[in-house]
Amino acid sequence: MNALKTLNPYFWKHKVMLFWGFLFIVASNFFNIYKVQFVGKSVDEISKNQHFGFNKQVLIYVAIIVGSSLLTGFFTFMMRQTIIVASRKIEYELKNKIYRHYQEMSLTQYKKTNIGDLMNRLSEDVVAVRMYLGPGVMYVVNLMVLMIITSIYMLNTDIQMTLWTLIPLPILSFVIYKVSSIINRKSKIMQKSQSAISTFVQDSFSGIRVIKFFAKEKYIEKNYGLKVADYQNKALDLAKTEAYFFTIILFVIGILNVAILLIGGSKFLANEISVGKIADFFMYINILIWPFSMVGWVTSVNQRADASMSRINEFLDAQTEIKNTNSAIYDIKGDIEFKNVSYTYPNTGLKALDNLSFKIKAGESLAIMGKTGSGKSTIALLLCRLIDPTEGVILVDGKDLRDHNLEIYRKFIGYIPQESYLFSDTIENNIGFPLESPSLETVIEFAKKADVHKNIIEFKDQYKTMVGERGVMLSGGQKQRICIARAMIKKPGILIFDDSLSALDTETEENILQNIEKELKNTTCIIITHRESSAKRADKILNLTAVQDQQSA
Repeated sequence: MNALKTLNPYFWKHKVMLFWGFLFIVASNFFNIYKVQFVGKSVDEISKNQHFGFNKQVLIYVAIIVGSSLLTGFFTFMMRQTIIVASRKIEYELKNKIYRHYQEMSLTQYKKTNIGDLMNRLSEDVVAVRMYLGPGVMYVVNLMVLMIITSIYMLNTDIQMTLWTLIPLPILSFVIYKVSSIINRKSKIMQKSQSAISTFVQDSFSGIRVIKFFAKEKYIEKNYGLKVADYQNKALDLAKTEAYFFTIILFVIGILNVAILLIGGSKFLANEISVGKIADFFMYINILIWPFSMVGWVTSVNQRADASMSRINEFLDAQTEIKNTNSAIYDIKGDIEFKNVSYTYPNTGLKALDNLSFKIKAGESLAIMGKTGSGKSTIALLLCRLIDPTEGVILVDGKDLRDHNLEIYRKFIGYIPQESYLFSDTIENNIGFPLESPSLETVIEFAKKADVHKNIIEFKDQYKTMVGERGVMLSGGQKQRICIARAMIKKPGILIFDDSLSALDTETEENILQNIEKELKNTTCIIITHRESSAKRADKILNLTAVQDQQSA
């Protein structure tokens, strides 16, 4: 399992905790097996003394059994507190590493990847790996130690009975492995069916207005019923297979107990073994049966973990094309120049910009106009350095944008996207998002400048109002103005409007642009728009033609 080898550094990092876990495994198994011989001795002692009364030797044996059981329980607890805790720590570190990589991914990588798939790698795949790190390792080591200790005691008791009772156990492990593989496969099929229900329900709730408008409730309900019925069939099929799992274990336990009874009974009749020794074998085999039955399950868990780790490694090995190569601290003025810039989207092969050049000085404003598909939003993404040009160069203060400190540069710019996105949080936290701990007064100040304060104070909870998922509780215009306030609150040196005034009436639009002129006098302003009213205040206007139109002309 090559993918799981990448976890070795984590094992080495937590080697002290895992080493103690190994010692606790040895100790718990030793005391678990050590007490068994005293059960047999107690039986023999009682069988020798037929009278019922005080027997000091039996009480000593009972005390040893109780003490060993307590020690077994204590060391088992400590075993889980080291190995399982170590696996949880590794899970925490792995999740942080993956999430940190998410933050470093470029916009084009997100477009290539399904969001549900990203979520699965962070949740389901990491959980599968954690099962290998914790139970997967613990049960295997536990079985190895238990097998060694138990075999020594069993061989010292009776070699023939040991062989007859141990031989079927590997066969049991193999059979359970096969059953576990089937369970794992059917479990994935059931989870896929469950995922289909979740997707269908989410889609139905998101489009509830369309469903009601076309009176398609019965149709949706019928389709939902079909999906639920499919899930029920798959769940029942899985439940039947799981029932075989426990049936096989109980069957093997019964056969082994009968074998011990037959072989031990014949040896007892031949005076080759005592009743106590037979009792010991019953105890030994019942201690061994469950760890052996877990081998098949652990193998299945490890296979799934290997597949999950392969998916995680595939993602972690992917390098982002947007890299920060500069860590210097410096000031930025805001001069912008595009020199022969072209950009082709890698996922579609569509050329959005072709040999574009323009220049604006710090503090000036530029309106960018053009038909849909002419590359206006691409310019905004390039200026934010969410993507890099395929040809040409973008200069900021005469320096290639790729050579700037990306962290400082992005703190310097403000961006209002075409699609108004709000987090599922309060209005106050959405507006104050760019700052570490903004005061309510600052939030209100910039809400007024974005001409949205008058709407917010009409809400029952005002600035503490929860906007819902993606701002669903607000109108399109309210979302746009909150996004504008969010961009302005950081007092950016470069402010980019990506067609983000389209949902506003002319009066509100005019108020916002006036406030920007008044409050952000030295800000370089890029206004991407379809509306002449938004462009008329700009110092310069850039009119774009779609690359496809140029080629057809």
